[in-house]
Amino acid sequence: MSGAGTPHDDRHRQPPGPAHEPGRPHPDPAHESGRPHPDAAHESGPVHPGPAHGPRRPEPGGPGTGHAPDRAGDGDPADDPRYDDSGYGPVGPDTVLAAGCVLWRRAPHGHDRIEICLVHRPKYDDWSHPKGKLKRGEDALAAALREVLEETGHRCLPGARLPSVRYTANGRPKHVSYWAAETRSGSFAASAEVDAIAWLPPAAARARLTQPRDRVLLDTMLDSLHTA
Repeated sequence: MSGAGTPHDDRHRQPPGPAHEPGRPHPDPAHESGRPHPDAAHESGPVHPGPAHGPRRPEPGGPGTGHAPDRAGDGDPADDPRYDDSGYGPVGPDTVLAAGCVLWRRAPHGHDRIEICLVHRPKYDDWSHPKGKLKRGEDALAAALREVLEETGHRCLPGARLPSVRYTANGRPKHVSYWAAETRSGSFAASAEVDAIAWLPPAAARARLTQPRDRVLLDTMLDSLHTA
């Protein structure tokens, strides 16, 4: 989670409308005349180079992936956090349940552009989307919003449900539910768990992310904005 500039939050803007509406946030500045975004990064905390800065300490379990479109609808088992919606069936009793968000905002100096918030975890020296484990009896969405607040200092408005991810961590299966979410207010304060955040244009965020599964989530979130 890091960079130059002061974070700015759009507190009263609505999420972008249909792709044909004027003023819809453009997900990638590179698509417009090739001009670079004036605020390529607004980051808080110490500066951490991107993926090229050297070897990282891997997250336990390595970069395993598990992606599948979310199943929508009332009464769908995907609404139950105990259900693994990546195609593996009901989650076992030893599965670690977690939740998070792909957090975004409208770029401070470009209303037709957006930025993605990434968090830096010093324990693993990686860049990822904010996420964390569910507390006992906690709803997955409530946990996702709580983790965003704890790790980034931002309150957010949840949007589309994104594909859940399944992988192995510390020898146990882990199931993480994700949502797209637009920031509404807040400011970052570094902690032992997350020492920096970075607000980046989508292309830069995709390059900065450590895990391939997080890049898939970012791409899916961008697609959800186009179809909102």
